[in-house]
Amino acid sequence: MSWKWDSSSAGCPGLYCGRIKLDNGSYSSCGPCPTGYRSETSYPYFPSIDDAVSLCLKCSASFDVHEWLYLGFMALVLLVIELYIIDYSIRRRNLPGEVLVLHLSALVEIVLASVFTLASFSTSFSSMKINFCGAHRLSDWYTLFFNPSINFKETIRCTQEAVYPLYSMIYLFYLTALVFLVIIRPWIVRYVPDKKAPNTIYLTLYAIPALAICHAMFSGLIYYSFPFITLIGSIISVACHFAFRLDQSMKALFLDSFANIRSTLIILGHWVLHAYGIISLTKFKNPSHILLLLIVPLPSLFYILTSKFTDPRAH
Repeated sequence: MSWKWDSSSAGCPGLYCGRIKLDNGSYSSCGPCPTGYRSETSYPYFPSIDDAVSLCLKCSASFDVHEWLYLGFMALVLLVIELYIIDYSIRRRNLPGEVLVLHLSALVEIVLASVFTLASFSTSFSSMKINFCGAHRLSDWYTLFFNPSINFKETIRCTQEAVYPLYSMIYLFYLTALVFLVIIRPWIVRYVPDKKAPNTIYLTLYAIPALAICHAMFSGLIYYSFPFITLIGSIISVACHFAFRLDQSMKALFLDSFANIRSTLIILGHWVLHAYGIISLTKFKNPSHILLLLIVPLPSLFYILTSKFTDPRAH
């Protein structure tokens, strides 16, 4: 005999289907929990309040260090992309004032978007308290693919944001960053004497939707792997930065890295990313982990010291 689910019975099939307790004491039919709620059956090792009903519980957890670092990573990705777009659009060997103003504009836009997003989801702006549903497994990010099917005939739609608000707040961040871009950047661009300055707006208008699509597809994978992405990405990036230098001698690579403000800021930016990756990976759970920050310049030094072995002109 095949099992037949009775919609009038108390338990709900699937991890993410739940019921809401109504005012008259009865329970709603099985379905997705409201925003800010999560089915008790989706919590691993969660002490059941009422096993019989798969009750939707209001989320009351707080962000841990990992969540804050994840949000910082998502903001950093957009900031790095915008800084690269500005540098790519207006190529200068040095960093003149008008280009520096564009970089500062991008930083201000990202900061304003971050503050607005956090304020929108916080229950108390002074304490930045945000109710969090928790992220316990990879499937929590992709509830769309876990709608239960009854006898392969009836599908119960229980798609919801089980990791509230980590999924939706990134979209709000991208939207507000886009709004601040359109409001602030044109006023800055009009005073930049370069015909390619408007490209910093146009290219960013493509980049933000592309990031939103990546978030929709890979948000769960990024959440669990962003410390490794930061470390590996920054190492590859600094290697590419040095590889484009025409003179690959150790002396030239070292001196050119600090020859002007632009080069110095690029190197320091890579070191900041290295440090962020180390902090995200260790979270300084052990006080001795802070010593790992001493190896932040190591990838840059390693490339410079070994450049003579890969320079074809040196053989």
